Amino acid sequence: MQKMLSHLRRCIDEYNMIETGDKIAVGVSGGKDSLVLLRVLAELRRFYPKPYTIHAITLDMGYENADFSPIAELCRKIEVEYTVKPTQIKQVIFDIRQEKNPCALCAKMRRGSLNDAAKELGCNKVALGHHMDDAVETFMLSLFYESRISCFLPVTYLDRTDLTVIRPMLYMTEREVINFARRQALPVCPSGCPVDKVTKREDMKDLLKTLEKDYHDLRAHIFGAMQRYPLNGWEPHSPREAYLNAHPPKKEEHNHAGGAEEAQDGGVEGV
Repeated sequence: MQKMLSHLRRCIDEYNMIETGDKIAVGVSGGKDSLVLLRVLAELRRFYPKPYTIHAITLDMGYENADFSPIAELCRKIEVEYTVKPTQIKQVIFDIRQEKNPCALCAKMRRGSLNDAAKELGCNKVALGHHMDDAVETFMLSLFYESRISCFLPVTYLDRTDLTVIRPMLYMTEREVINFARRQALPVCPSGCPVDKVTKREDMKDLLKTLEKDYHDLRAHIFGAMQRYPLNGWEPHSPREAYLNAHPPKKEEHNHAGGAEEAQDGGVEGV
């Protein structure tokens, strides 16, 4: 837990993802990534210097035999509010439109439904469980198939909905996520999607694994290049800036009888 908390907190601080009083919707699909995000973000609440609340949201895509009770039980144990939002995404994509390449449309519909649910619940931010491997794969897919140097952003403000999307797991590798989910016995649910594991993203994942046999830590090097280039919105704050974002200096207190006394900044132990 300590290592995952450290990754999460450093990412949050370096991209200034959380402010005091935030109500954060956590998109929980039932996969390992979203469950790890939920678990670690819930644990961080106990000592993060900027108090925040979280609300887990699962989109019921319409697949048969979907059982969200294990997620509900996890939320009960970690004291997180939980909402399941029914949708017709599966029906629209596979039954009505019969999409042969459904991923882009599905992602767009899921984002819209999740954002709508977050607004209905009074949330001002939405947290998604993308990790370092996801970012690198997206960057490479954009390069290979779109002739662009691009990727999703660590923090994105959506002006139409007045929501901010954050991705606090970007400093975690997929291997770390898998191991943590196993150690914590998180209730990972199998995907009901008929095209799961047969996408261009899986092809890119396999390519990167092959390349890393000869070029060790390739994904970490690509991720570092994305930050140092930097891609627009990817440059992290310096360690000092990140610390000050998380621990704003106390305001000076004035002693009207005898002049001003400087307030001392209290140190907060890091994760």
